[in-house]
Parts: sequence; C-alpha cells; structure tokens
Amino acid sequence: MTTEPLISAADEKQEVPGLRALTHEWLGAIGEDPDREGLLKTPHRVAKAWGFLTAGYHKSLQDAVGDAVFAADGSEMVIVKDIEFYSMCEHHMLPFYGRAHVAYIPDGKILGLSKFARIVDLYSRRLQVQERITTQIADAVQELLEPKGVAVMMEGVHLCMAMRGVQKQNSSTSTSAMRGLFKSDARTRAEFMSAVQGTLRGR
Repeated sequence: MTTEPLISAADEKQEVPGLRALTHEWLGAIGEDPDREGLLKTPHRVAKAWGFLTAGYHKSLQDAVGDAVFAADGSEMVIVKDIEFYSMCEHHMLPFYGRAHVAYIPDGKILGLSKFARIVDLYSRRLQVQERITTQIADAVQELLEPKGVAVMMEGVHLCMAMRGVQKQNSSTSTSAMRGLFKSDARTRAEFMSAVQGTLRGR
C-alpha cells in the first residue's frame, strides 16, 4: 500500500483547504492511479497552485495599492503598457493569458506605477472572463484616483479555444473599457489606441 507523502505545515497552509482530497478523486475519475509514484504529490501541488491562482478572492483593492496614491499636479495621459496577466476561464477552468494596457488622465492624484500590475493581478487571479477583468480594472482606477479618464485594453489567448472545442491556436481576444474623456473624446481615445497598437501574436 502506498503511503501518502509528508507535507510540511508551511506548505499545507498554502493549499486551498479540501482541494487535495478532491484532486485525488479527480485523478481516479479520469482513469489515473493517484497512488502511483509520479502522482503522489500531485494533489498537494494542485491544491497549492490553486491557492496562488485564486489569491485575488482573498485580497481587496486597498491590499493591492496600499498607500501608493499621491497628490500631484499635471493632466497629461499616463499609460502603463504590456502588463502580463494570467487567469483561469470560469467556463472550463483552463488558462487564458496575455497583456493589459492601462491609461488615465490625472486630476490631482496619481498612482505608483507598480500598483497597476498589482491591480491587474488582483482581478486576474480568480475564475474569470476577460470582459469582466477589463471592466474591473477600469472601475478600480476610477475609484482610486477619480481621474479625468481611464482606459483599459486587454489582449488574451484562451486555451479553452486552443486546446478544445474549435481548437483555433492562433486566435486572440481584445477587450476594452473606457471611462471619462476616453469615452467622450474621440481624439483622446485615438491617442491611447495608437499607443497600444499591436496584437499579442503580431509584435
């Protein structure tokens, strides 16, 4: 009889509670032997990995940005491009990934640049759809800074389309959300879109 491998208390704390046992059952359900040598630690690894992949459920916007909102003059457009994101599709629990571009026009407040990546991670590390993440990021920046405008564009590759179903490996999906001047002023919107031109596969 195979003995379950010992897992340290520190590693166990990083697991999603209960997911180790469920993964053991899942392996059996697909026809595998969860007790063979190569799979002995797989339930633990999966439970730990999903703790990281869904960490966004356990953090708030304030956790992500801390005290990095600053008073500042200026009203020129700020763009943070090519923020990598990785998420899990809520329909098939398969990965989708790509890049996010975030812009805003300050109105007395600015945000530390690294915090835009943290905001993207906050909403990406959940079961998601790309459309929702895009909107959530835009709404978060609007809430934090109350700027004159916010724009978010995301480009993603979805493995639920590439690995199964229609099996289109070269397809990508673009989504956008515009607030304030980016929505009402065509020239402002065009400036942003020009700055982030290029597709995930075509750069």
